[in-house]
Amino acid sequence: MKLRSIIIGSCSLFALAAGAQAQSLTIATVNNGDMIRMQGLSDQFTEETGIALEWVTLEENVLRQRVTTDIATGGGQYDVMTIGAYETPIWAAQGWLAPLDDLGDDYNADDLIPAVREALSVDGTQYASPFYAESAMIMYRTDLFEEAGLEMPQSPTWEFIGEAARAITDRDNEIYGICLRGKAGWGENMAFITALANSMGGRWFDMDWEPQFESAEWNEALTYYVDLMTDAGPPGASSNGFNENLALFQQGKCGMWMDATVAASFVSNPDDSQVADSVGYALFPTNGEFDNHGNWLWVWSLGVPASSQNVDEAKQFIEWATSEAYLETVAEEEGWANVPPGTRTSLYQNPAYIEAAPFAEITLEAIQSANTTNSSVQDVPYAGGQFVAIPEFQGIGTSVGQIFSAALAGQVDVEQALQQAQQTARMEMDRAGYYR
Repeated sequence: MKLRSIIIGSCSLFALAAGAQAQSLTIATVNNGDMIRMQGLSDQFTEETGIALEWVTLEENVLRQRVTTDIATGGGQYDVMTIGAYETPIWAAQGWLAPLDDLGDDYNADDLIPAVREALSVDGTQYASPFYAESAMIMYRTDLFEEAGLEMPQSPTWEFIGEAARAITDRDNEIYGICLRGKAGWGENMAFITALANSMGGRWFDMDWEPQFESAEWNEALTYYVDLMTDAGPPGASSNGFNENLALFQQGKCGMWMDATVAASFVSNPDDSQVADSVGYALFPTNGEFDNHGNWLWVWSLGVPASSQNVDEAKQFIEWATSEAYLETVAEEEGWANVPPGTRTSLYQNPAYIEAAPFAEITLEAIQSANTTNSSVQDVPYAGGQFVAIPEFQGIGTSVGQIFSAALAGQVDVEQALQQAQQTARMEMDRAGYYR
């Protein structure tokens, strides 16, 4: 009987161990190209660890809604969430994220670009691990510029961009001078429009938290945006976000595209882009008066909700997906030009990457020059670049984004849109108690 008990006990322990190896993680992520690539390579992680992965891949706006609802309610639906530089410090301060200051030595946290690591930390503790980081820049068709007799400055003004976009537009051949985000969302059209307003001297709020949409700076910015997209943008632009504009550029239908630096590897990849051999890069514009490009710093990152029942295993996956070794894996499979950019200092010291990625230098310059503590030339009471780092911004930014998308679609004029934005922001900030 004793021997039988020992055997049964041993079998039970083996079954428990086998059950642990069969454990699975549910990962919520955005449907961007680098994340899709990660999914394709993640079988390697499962083979190494025995941990199965269940993917929930969503469009950007939908992802934000679902993960926000889940983490705020402690739902525990996801073990790993793809979140950004906006959510991480706010959620960490609420105790909603597990700290990531205990990842293994191979993770090499000291190699993270300081500004990127700081954006994901609270009081010196890191709460998300950067998968890729980005700023904003111009991608443009060198062949179209040459045909039009134009030369892109390294640091252009908005005036030059407007003239160039109108000059290279050829609607009969479905070539549009410029493609910009129009899809409503605080991280979609408002990312670009806020950066544009910042570069023109605008700000979301003054030092008393009063919205500033009825200012001359915001009028100039939104008028410029709507007029330029009407004259030189593609049809249906109010429905276009990052992925839609990426597809248009790769198909040769955009003369210029101003968006995230991470897109550079996709537009220059001959397997995906019809114009890969004629893409140039330039810094995000200024208005010529202020030396403020308004370019943003954004970090798509992986975090672990405190409500997860699999925190240790989730950290194990994050360490795998955001390590130096993962970059080398992507390089082996896809080439150095396609590794997730912007997170590690060592990448920008790697001769193989510098040679393979003609956009590397300007990407790093844009990331390092982004001013997230004072994004406007005017004083502001908030941090952020293309966003305002307060909990209320997610709702306010989405509402204002819907108003501005309607202005782009011609449903309201600029004056009406700015008035509505002012009223909406003022009402929500009052409701949140900012004026008491």
